[in-house]
Amino acid sequence: MPRPRMFRIPARLPLDPYVLALLGTVGLAALLPARGGAATVADGAATGAVALLFFLYGARLSTREALDGLRHWRLHLTVLLCTFAVFPLLGLAARGLVPHVLTPPLYGGLLFLCLVPSTIQSSIAFTSIARGNVPAAICAGSFSSLAGIVLTPLLAGLLLGSDGGGFSFDALVKIVVQLLLPFLAGQVLRRWVSGFLVRHRKALGYVDRGSILLVVYAAFSAGMAAGVWHQVSPARLGALLLVEAVLLAVALTLTWYGAGRLGFGREDRIAIQFAGSKKSLAAGLPMASVLFGAHASLAVLPLMLFHQMQLMVCAVIARRRAADPPGGQLPQQGVAEISAPVRQGGTAGR
Repeated sequence: MPRPRMFRIPARLPLDPYVLALLGTVGLAALLPARGGAATVADGAATGAVALLFFLYGARLSTREALDGLRHWRLHLTVLLCTFAVFPLLGLAARGLVPHVLTPPLYGGLLFLCLVPSTIQSSIAFTSIARGNVPAAICAGSFSSLAGIVLTPLLAGLLLGSDGGGFSFDALVKIVVQLLLPFLAGQVLRRWVSGFLVRHRKALGYVDRGSILLVVYAAFSAGMAAGVWHQVSPARLGALLLVEAVLLAVALTLTWYGAGRLGFGREDRIAIQFAGSKKSLAAGLPMASVLFGAHASLAVLPLMLFHQMQLMVCAVIARRRAADPPGGQLPQQGVAEISAPVRQGGTAGR
């Protein structure tokens, strides 16, 4: 009689080097925060970096490819609903954890995490590893990022309220000026700059990541100056990790079984699960710096932790999906199917 397969933790989990760089930036801000004139310079540089990021996002997104992807509108609509409807509802349900499990600032960050768009690169990478619908994952991630430029600040204004660290009409104007206008400028100028972007893709990738590191440094420096880190204890951080683990498990389960109930095939279900269950660090960090001001350091902490958690778990699931027989039906298993070792390093994700 064969022995039952036991749940096993993979011997090697992917640790994103970029997350390590983010944590190092947080440590630098804790030890050497920007103060006085240096803080003014850092804030100005971070504002310019955010505008540059969203200009590059707009310039890279092919409008024609996005329109062509609308032919698979049911899949994209499903991902958008998971990202901007199901996740916010889960975030609102977590309000009952305040104040006994989560402090109000940490809950504000958790709710903000539920409002940011999906990832692009890591969704594509994991869908490819699992032999899913890669073109659908590309379009779904792009649509989610595009919709998030508008929906994330609007949802933040509607749902965060006092948890938003001072969200106001002025913050919405800043979102438009710093995010939406540069994005639209990138779209308008794409025909002239796309060739340059393609030729210098690697160098511009460092610009992307360096800009986000600058945003994180400015945000955490402001948090240190405001003394917000005195509100966090190791027990609260442990509770936050547990809450986020449950949130990710619920999202992975809903996207997988929900896509199956909607009649999607194997490849589409894989794309929906990876694109609909993950959150973008690259899009969320700049938005948080605009929305939360001095409270951005606590607001982005849940997103940073969730980002690394989703990479580790989804890497295991992707390898497990890749082991399915070609042309066969996926077994009806949920998140508990994570049992195969992962032989892959970190996958940076937006």
